[in-house]
Amino acid sequence: MTKSILIYNAQLLDESMDTPGALLVVDGKIRSVFQGYFTTSETVEKMARAVMKEDGLDEKSPLDLYNARGLTLTPAFIDMHVHLRYPGQTAKEDLNSGLHATAAGGFGTIVAMPNTNPVVSSVEMAMKIEREAAAIGLTHMFQTVSITKDFAGEDTSHLDILDKKYIPVITEDGHDVLSSAIMLEGMTKAAEKGVIVSCHSEDVTLAQQAKPFRMQALEVMKEVGLSAWGTSDDVDFDDEEVAESINQIDLALTKANDILALAEDTATVRNLMLAKEAGCHIHVAHVSTANCISAIREFKNQILDDEADFHADEADAAYQAYEEGVSFVPTKRVTSGFDVTCEVTPHHLALCGTDEPLIRALVNPPLRSEDDRVALIEALRDGTVDVISTDHAPHTADDKAAGSPGFTGAETAYAVCNTILVKECQFNPRRLSQLMSANPGRILGLQKGRFKTGYDADLTLVDPDEQWVVDSSKFYSKGKATPFEGRTLTGCVKGLFIDGRLVLEK
Repeated sequence: MTKSILIYNAQLLDESMDTPGALLVVDGKIRSVFQGYFTTSETVEKMARAVMKEDGLDEKSPLDLYNARGLTLTPAFIDMHVHLRYPGQTAKEDLNSGLHATAAGGFGTIVAMPNTNPVVSSVEMAMKIEREAAAIGLTHMFQTVSITKDFAGEDTSHLDILDKKYIPVITEDGHDVLSSAIMLEGMTKAAEKGVIVSCHSEDVTLAQQAKPFRMQALEVMKEVGLSAWGTSDDVDFDDEEVAESINQIDLALTKANDILALAEDTATVRNLMLAKEAGCHIHVAHVSTANCISAIREFKNQILDDEADFHADEADAAYQAYEEGVSFVPTKRVTSGFDVTCEVTPHHLALCGTDEPLIRALVNPPLRSEDDRVALIEALRDGTVDVISTDHAPHTADDKAAGSPGFTGAETAYAVCNTILVKECQFNPRRLSQLMSANPGRILGLQKGRFKTGYDADLTLVDPDEQWVVDSSKFYSKGKATPFEGRTLTGCVKGLFIDGRLVLEK
């Protein structure tokens, strides 16, 4: 039986509209968008029935009505970078807790990283995880596979049977592929399959040099009783011994972060060059430095320049043919397939890593300087950055205290971005929807992320003006480490529809 739902009395927001209206969903797909103030259902229900009649559905066909109560209805967010720790690390997170967390964050689709135990290095294993996730009935999930088998950095034979329909992304996330030759081999295979290569760009040898400085800082932090997630601690900062310890911590972490910035910068350029040689689509994950933004912008401009040169040559050839009175035969362009996209995280957009206490908020890549943070925001403005992804990385309290890098981010992502970008930096809400929904949908080749007829009805209800205080004890995620603990944010997820089915309501 056909299932239909009419969501009315909503503010419709996607990359191209921000208007009062209603949405008709039929069998899990967007059927029609109605613009106007429909605070009651009578008028818009008649309009919806007329559309359904055009589709051959009689007037007795079931039509559920949902009053959005004036809330903003937006295409569900799509997260291209999530760690669910499944399989093998279920003390940190599991499919059930992770999918409830992403649903609570308003995400309709997520892409899960393969740095699990064991590493996800086969199509069979990835498909099994995707089936288990689908059975939970919440957020849709794609499971990535590793670039090299078991993260060993040597064997890419498992990539030979990839199908981008089920595995649209491969990645070595958590670290980078050390060998440029092996990375080129993996990228070449991905190019042949039309699969995206997501790069955790970090020179492995430089990252090893940074590790002792982090460990030195952690030892002092344990002695003083300071946490590793950048929140205020119950410590007497006026005590001279504590102040000296904090100075030691800051010096060690600054040294580590400087090395890790160099590691990110050099690896980003290397990976971009390899991707260009392979002719693959590279997606640069969690970009955090101004230098990386500049490099990505340069490579993107090269692609645009190549496009412009081709079209200019075609125009010249067409004009010459016209002058000579001969037919113009357009050139069939053969492209290499080289493409560049990138993502930034909410925490790198919102937080300055040289500030107290955020210098102790351990994450890879580290929180950066204010100049870097501003460069990321400007890259969002000019289109260099394509996507905002969470890099949701839950840990147990013990693991986090021992220095495991990463934050729990799915349930705060929208509010952080809405607060920092829309409320403080005056970004248009449509641009935020583009960054969190439409663009990742395009990159992944999905019919999601926009209010278009035939697109999947994965929809999120938000109140962009509601203020709330972050309390990690209320997270669905098992991971409670967040640098936003106790912070007041603006923008709250109120509900989630998956395939037109209400799965979460607050």
